[in-house]
Amino acid sequence: MTTVVVALYIVAFALFIYGLMGLTGPRTAVRGNLIAAVGMGIAVLATLLIPGVSNWALIVLGVALGTALGVPAAKQVKMTAMPQMVALFNGVGGGAVALIAWVEFNTTAGFINEPTYVMVASLFGAIVGSVSFWGSLVAFGKLQELLPGRPISLGKPQQLVNALVLLAALACAVAIGLGGGAELLIIGTLVFAAALGLLVVLPIGGADMPVVISLLNALTGLSAAAAGLALNNTAMIVAGMIVGASGSILTNLMATAMNRSIPAIVAGGFGGGGAAAPGRELGDRTHRETNAADAAVQMAYANQVVVVPGYGMAVAQAQHVVKDMARLLEDKGVEVKYAIHPVAGRMPGHMNVLLAEADVPYEQLKEMDEINGEFNRTDVALVIGANDVTNPAARNDPNSPIHGMPILNVDESKSVIVLKRSMNTGFAGIENELYYEPGTSMLFGDAKASVAAVIEELKAL
Repeated sequence: MTTVVVALYIVAFALFIYGLMGLTGPRTAVRGNLIAAVGMGIAVLATLLIPGVSNWALIVLGVALGTALGVPAAKQVKMTAMPQMVALFNGVGGGAVALIAWVEFNTTAGFINEPTYVMVASLFGAIVGSVSFWGSLVAFGKLQELLPGRPISLGKPQQLVNALVLLAALACAVAIGLGGGAELLIIGTLVFAAALGLLVVLPIGGADMPVVISLLNALTGLSAAAAGLALNNTAMIVAGMIVGASGSILTNLMATAMNRSIPAIVAGGFGGGGAAAPGRELGDRTHRETNAADAAVQMAYANQVVVVPGYGMAVAQAQHVVKDMARLLEDKGVEVKYAIHPVAGRMPGHMNVLLAEADVPYEQLKEMDEINGEFNRTDVALVIGANDVTNPAARNDPNSPIHGMPILNVDESKSVIVLKRSMNTGFAGIENELYYEPGTSMLFGDAKASVAAVIEELKAL
């Protein structure tokens, strides 16, 4: 039976890696997910075949409860709420690792007679898993608007308090390592780690939430790998390290796309709306408004239109009408492309997911580095709810908090039409200079309704 388990694990690991390769492109992403899911199913089956596994009633109950909660939630979630679901499901993984560490502590009477690596791995999983769980709950609350998107901070003492809480969690873990068998110590470890998760994520504003989700995902993977080491479960080690490594790489890429360091993001205090952040004074400059009829004429007689989606498109669930509008423009001989910024939306790939749901052809989705050279020959850039990722202040204003952040160069287009509900700032809380440029016109209203009105005007041309 041990040979069978090892063979199944090898098959599962191969499927994990092959499935991960499929996630490198939109065309193969669904297939990659399915392949990796099959691999995980095989790994679970192999684990259940390990000699000595018992308590089948509890295992079946756990599987049934997880299926009953997870499948309906995944099927019913709206694409606009996908970031919240990712944050929540990711946090559950970290919470499970923390509970495993607690159970290991109890079943071994405080890790007595256990190898040192088992104790260290379990305590590492307890701290990191608990941080990930409670931090993910805060991220969920901010994304779901149950908590304010703005930073919630203690001010200057914040980092000192964080450090003290971390030291308290580590002190409890060290006490356990020195032979402390009191259950109060493992509870203290988990509680202080939970407090750290809350205190770290609460001060982080909405502008940094995509990076936070990715970082917490990486932490969950690392905690799962540690739990696998403690339990001597190869599948958990491999799967956890894959998640931890890929999440770490993605976190770094996301931070680079925002021109912000990961320590600066964890330090918090940036974004989330509220008062506009300091930057260049825009003086008495005013914006120019347009209407659906004029917007339709501009785009109908263009050679190339670039659609720039942002979170506003997600909120309005406008992706389907955007696809319909693009089809009408293409029927009139207009070339339509989509410009995707790495941190547009509230999680990595948010815009890609929404547009893929609307069956937008993959070849029309252009990443920032690929599309930026196209804007200077673009007749109309249609910005739908994107804000900070199109702000020229990132290039032009050294005093801007987002200065140096790579942006989509929509201001180089011959004309820009911005679909937005109001002139409110984005997550970074910064006025967008693009809105006051002479070639920019604002079409106010719900993005879905505005695009639908443009469609009607296009049909009449």
